[in-house]
Amino acid sequence: IKGLTPPAALPVYGGGSLGLLPGKVSVFQLFFAALLLGFASLLWLQLSCSGEGAPPGRGVPRRPCPPEPRAPPVTDDDPSWGPHRLALLVPFRERFEELLAFVPYMHRFLSEKRIRHHILVLNQVDHFRFNRASLINVGFLESGNDTDYIAMHDVDLLPLNEQLDYGYPEAGPFHVASPELHPLYHYKTYVGGILLLTKQHYEMCNGMSNRFWGWGREDDEFYRRIKGAGLQVRRPTGITTGYETFQHLHDPAWRKRDQKRIAAQKQEQFKVDREGGLNNVRYRIESRTALSVAGAPCTVLNILLDCDTNETPWCTFG
Repeated sequence: IKGLTPPAALPVYGGGSLGLLPGKVSVFQLFFAALLLGFASLLWLQLSCSGEGAPPGRGVPRRPCPPEPRAPPVTDDDPSWGPHRLALLVPFRERFEELLAFVPYMHRFLSEKRIRHHILVLNQVDHFRFNRASLINVGFLESGNDTDYIAMHDVDLLPLNEQLDYGYPEAGPFHVASPELHPLYHYKTYVGGILLLTKQHYEMCNGMSNRFWGWGREDDEFYRRIKGAGLQVRRPTGITTGYETFQHLHDPAWRKRDQKRIAAQKQEQFKVDREGGLNNVRYRIESRTALSVAGAPCTVLNILLDCDTNETPWCTFG
């Protein structure tokens, strides 16, 4: 075209010319660029199986990812699984992101230890304040005859040490998340987080008190029930991982705990409830749903607790 000068050919070391590369480019630089391009392609292929890379073109099948490690299957005729079955009781309300991590992790953890188990998610769906102890009582009553011991298990606490014992606690209550190992609570009478009991021992304590609405103190009262029943709390030995033994998923900045003390609750929280427990928990099961979370089975109980506002007026949010 008149008035326009065609671009000059750009020389390349080693002979020849390119009209697309700016400046002079050595053979070494071209080789290095090709290596980078190849590495980027391999990285894209690796990420594309999980959907983290760019999506593949239309009609091109996505490369399958390596399968997640599966828990070993339970077989009734395998003696390595033992005769006992654990009811893993998980008090729960609106903590779905923690539940999605908890269920598959604990199913795999217990299966690798050859512990028969049934995970029961105790989902409080009424409009009262959260009552962890009552939910555990309900879980115990609804766990069925095919389990013979329970674990009271917080949904935000994951065991990281494979040496932790979740076996049948025949000798007495076994506090897995002991004060020497729990990342937050270190006082010697602490029995929260993860506690195993045979069903017989839990009945000897009449379960937990139903008077604790809101967060905290129900474990301290239950410790006194354990002592009153003549039982001795046992704890792990030989665990060397200290406060790194568990992963604590709770984020207090994002999820505030209900620590309000309403009316006479401040005085009542330090008293032993000598009348209530399994014998007077008031509830209704709204629904019972069997679920699979990333291949891990569990049962979700939607639970409507009831409250006598004359006895415990602090069960409402006020």
